[in-house]
Amino acid sequence: MSKVQIYDKAMCCSTGVCGPQVDPVLPKFAADLDWIKDQGHEVTRFNLAQDPAEFAKNATVQQMLADEGVECLPLVIVDDRIVSRSEYPSRENLAMWTGTAMKPKATLPMASGSGCCGGNSGCC
Repeated sequence: MSKVQIYDKAMCCSTGVCGPQVDPVLPKFAADLDWIKDQGHEVTRFNLAQDPAEFAKNATVQQMLADEGVECLPLVIVDDRIVSRSEYPSRENLAMWTGTAMKPKATLPMASGSGCCGGNSGCC
């Protein structure tokens, strides 16, 4: 299984899903991380305001911050490789980077033949 690490900008709490003005991307991303964790992957999330030592311990993160500043955050690292920076990735991308299969999206059933109003259906 993969090791997924997220290095977030400074936020008021560990997920940023708090306060009066929550960025709508954050709850979705938090749910996507829960999903990837439920698939068996190790997920660790660090917040610059609450976990500065974790940023300092990681040489790759230090280098990105030195080169690009906090604008590179959030950084997403999968198996020690940066896979995303400056934005929260989709569930599909997380699945791809970790080799996780996703269930196909459900589709509505389609009527067979020529449809409701075609032929001699009597509905029109």
